[in-house]
Amino acid sequence: MYTSGSTGVPKGVLLTHRNVSTTMGAFADALGPVSNEDTYIGFLPLAHVLELMCETMCFLSGVPIGYSSPFTLTNNSSMIKRGAKGDAAVLRPTIMAAVPLILDRIYKGINEKIASSGSTELFSFLFSYKRKWVQRGYETPMLNKLVFQKMRDMLGGRVRILASGGAPLAADTQEFISICLCTPLIQGYGLTETAACSTLSSPDDLTYGRVGAPLGCCDIRLVNWEEGNYKVTDKPNPRGEIVVGGDNVSIGYFEMPEATEKEFFEEKGKRWFMTGDIAEVYPNGVFKIIDRKKDLVKLQQGEYVSLGKVESELKTCPLVENICMYGESSQTFAVALICPSLKVLKDLAQKLKRPVAELPALCEDKELTAAVLKEIQAHGVKRKLQKYEIPGAVKLVKEIWTPDSDLVTAAFKLKRKNVQNFYQKELDKMYSK
Repeated sequence: MYTSGSTGVPKGVLLTHRNVSTTMGAFADALGPVSNEDTYIGFLPLAHVLELMCETMCFLSGVPIGYSSPFTLTNNSSMIKRGAKGDAAVLRPTIMAAVPLILDRIYKGINEKIASSGSTELFSFLFSYKRKWVQRGYETPMLNKLVFQKMRDMLGGRVRILASGGAPLAADTQEFISICLCTPLIQGYGLTETAACSTLSSPDDLTYGRVGAPLGCCDIRLVNWEEGNYKVTDKPNPRGEIVVGGDNVSIGYFEMPEATEKEFFEEKGKRWFMTGDIAEVYPNGVFKIIDRKKDLVKLQQGEYVSLGKVESELKTCPLVENICMYGESSQTFAVALICPSLKVLKDLAQKLKRPVAELPALCEDKELTAAVLKEIQAHGVKRKLQKYEIPGAVKLVKEIWTPDSDLVTAAFKLKRKNVQNFYQKELDKMYSK
């Protein structure tokens, strides 16, 4: 099974039958009983280790699988004709595994519908009311039936297990979708090298933005990362690089002995993997991913910017369909490449009395780009990003980032190096200005 290649050339991970069966057992214990009365909707490629494990679990338990794609999943998906139903509305699944990009789209789709209906203030009141009672451990059945069932119907109306993996999910997005879809959105953490298995949050956990406690099949420990100033002695909570050990850990990389020796090791008969991800662990044993070694950029004044963290926060801006942050150590600020939402961008152009054209022309409009930058910066402040984390310049791009373009992986994670190479001239222009 190959890694996504989001930070370089994909590496072939050697997964054994023991790795796979260990993960299946851990998932079965964590998710509870499933049966042939459940239905799973698969829209991620089988080349993605999370999807492979989920579908293998379905085969084990006799759960029917319906196949979809990110472009036909919901009624508002890009390849669904206006008025037609998306795959989720037709299949009505009970189990679904998703990646943050898809959940961000659902989040924005709900907000767009609310805004177009003119009931933003009413919805905000009802949402706050439900959130208050959910935080106390109660449900709101009447409100669910009268208001939130329509949103729940976006995914067929029957989803009872909704899980996110593959990349960090913004806490606000997790809370919003959990409340609107009337089902806990559980978040997990795993890698190809650990057979998709490391941690999984509990449906009863009322905190958001965390990836849960270690699953029963593996051990997790943190080690200091001196360069990033993350230490297990940090207060109030220990921080450091995640190291995973157990029978779910791969035996190494295919024909890459140096990389295998660098990232895997044996200790007291147990196989361990150095993940490169930075986490904070809370007193109840729950982990939160806070950084990634390869996503950190040190700016000229010495501040570290976590590109992935900033991207996950700015993706919640209605103008942003996808975003790639970029920074150079010789500069005092980071910049951003933005795939804009065409509908929201046209609305902004109309508001500014700019020509409402198609996407390529809109992306070249300097006044519109300046307005988008202001919106992004204001959204960054709203999301409590530090001043040095907020992009100092943006470039609107006309290309759609799909796996076919080789700018994102099959699970829609950024191939950061490929994006940089493709847009290097534009990145240089942003800094030269």
